[in-house]
Amino acid sequence: MNTQKIGFIGGGNMASSLLSGLIASGHSPQHLWVSDVNPEALKSLAEKLHVNTSINNADVINAVDVVVLAVKPQILNEVAVNAAPLIQEKKSLVVSIAAGISQTSLSQWLGSETAIVRCMPNTPALVLTGATALHANAQVNAEQHDLAENIMRSVGIALWVDDESDLDAVTAVSGSGPAYYFLLMEAMEKAALELGLNETTARLLVQQTALGAAKIALESSESPEQLRKRVTSPGGTTQRAIETFEQGGFTELVSKALHAAKDRSIEMSKPSETH
Repeated sequence: MNTQKIGFIGGGNMASSLLSGLIASGHSPQHLWVSDVNPEALKSLAEKLHVNTSINNADVINAVDVVVLAVKPQILNEVAVNAAPLIQEKKSLVVSIAAGISQTSLSQWLGSETAIVRCMPNTPALVLTGATALHANAQVNAEQHDLAENIMRSVGIALWVDDESDLDAVTAVSGSGPAYYFLLMEAMEKAALELGLNETTARLLVQQTALGAAKIALESSESPEQLRKRVTSPGGTTQRAIETFEQGGFTELVSKALHAAKDRSIEMSKPSETH
């Protein structure tokens, strides 16, 4: 994988994180390219990561084996249509990280024979702890399949889904998921202040507890239910809190929220929707 040349159209935060992750995993900066309309963004990436830069998308496409579309969904149509002739000529693999843009739309813009992998990353990729789901169209071969996975694995875990429609559920679970945890942390922090803790103490306790719980869950073979029961002593403080959550309909509310997020993801994927 480290000999493959990878280009990014769009040099924003996610592209920067992927570039950093690729370099950290052993990819040579000389094999990495990025284009952007903002010269200052390109200058920063060149100075920080020593990657190749250009304000011209064609320069990047000409130089690489795989093109990562990392622009905002609102402008992806124009970018893809303009890039299509050169991508078709080079038979490039295209990896899209644009939320809400279906493979059907991408194929219409880039050409029906284009190998396309659509990805749904999440914001923890910015600190190399992301969770990304991927789906490939029928034109993606085995080598390209591995290449796309390795690119996204450079910033966290990468999982393939069987059906593109599963990406709507992924969006609801992991794409939007960080905000759910931030909401819980926000609520816990406010409650901690009400209980008399100062702001610094409350925030650090909430943050470290969230980190510790996630680490235990990742390193354990037990389910979240089993882990919860292990720290819930009968008749104790945790049980009282859990019972209060349950009386408030916590589980049902989480389910309702994720279904709403999935429904919105489906709406946003429709061509008539303004992204």
